[in-house]
Amino acid sequence: MPKMKTKSGAAKRFRVRGSGSVKRGHSHLRHILTKKSTKRKRQLRGITAVGPTDMGRIRAMMPHA
Repeated sequence: MPKMKTKSGAAKRFRVRGSGSVKRGHSHLRHILTKKSTKRKRQLRGITAVGPTDMGRIRAMMPHA
């Protein structure tokens, strides 16, 4: 049986908290920022939790986390 491996792309994007929830950053804040409003850019700062709908997929990509 081969080893279960973590998807490296998922490991770079998500972190598992001690409580078991998963934190993630926001998208749309890397480039082409001039046409986005200040309010929109400000609200994209910081981190947020992964929703329950996507939690199963994240867990499958990160079996050891």
